[in-house]
Amino acid sequence: MIEILTPTEVEKAHASGALVGTILHTLRDRVRVGTNLLEIDRWAKAMIEDAGADSCYVDYAPSFGRGPFGHHICTAVNDAVLHGLPHDRVLADGDLLTLDLAVSLDGIAADAAISFVVGTPDPADLALIDATERALAAAIAIAGPGTRTGDLSHAIGTVLAGAGYPVNVEFGGHGIGSTMHQDPHVSNTGRPGRGYTLRPGLLLALEPWVMADTDVLVTDPDGWTLRSATGARTAHTEHTVAITGDGVEVLTLPR
Repeated sequence: MIEILTPTEVEKAHASGALVGTILHTLRDRVRVGTNLLEIDRWAKAMIEDAGADSCYVDYAPSFGRGPFGHHICTAVNDAVLHGLPHDRVLADGDLLTLDLAVSLDGIAADAAISFVVGTPDPADLALIDATERALAAAIAIAGPGTRTGDLSHAIGTVLAGAGYPVNVEFGGHGIGSTMHQDPHVSNTGRPGRGYTLRPGLLLALEPWVMADTDVLVTDPDGWTLRSATGARTAHTEHTVAITGDGVEVLTLPR
């Protein structure tokens, strides 16, 4: 199902998106060398509950996971890139951390992710993160009524491949609204002029992610955490956007 939101629902999405963006950037400011992943999950839980919102992850049990997820945020470290299940791990200097958060507030969901280095950064890690951020910006720059999902995919893939990274097509962006994961799927590479034509009221979670030297994922024994098959470092950047009458609006920026 492709859900087109009413103007009232889009207004609600502004609140959910701002909450997601604010929580992620608050967590980024709090995380230090020595922070435990379970501590991050507790901080996220408290902020979600204080806002009167609901986590989209706690009861999440899709076919590709060993559900329910049971935590409030995804925490992926170094070679982990997607669906990182929080566990008892203390972050070390130089760890590359991705935080992926989705919440529902007043019946509308928003989803975003950020990657950053804890402590001393390696230039190669910063380049990975930069590529995902530039790819996301390229897709947002062309989004609007009449744009096709293939145009977004092509914009993302052009940046990622141009930076020298393989592109995985198993997981990518998606529609979002009254539920977290909806159609249309937005692959991180594709052909322009193909796919669904964007309409005002459509919400999309766009999420470029890469692994430094492979496009092959492996699943941890926890049944959730996805890692690069080679042990290479990874990065993931995501925003929820709303298609408007004359363009696009990014919803998951911090307040």
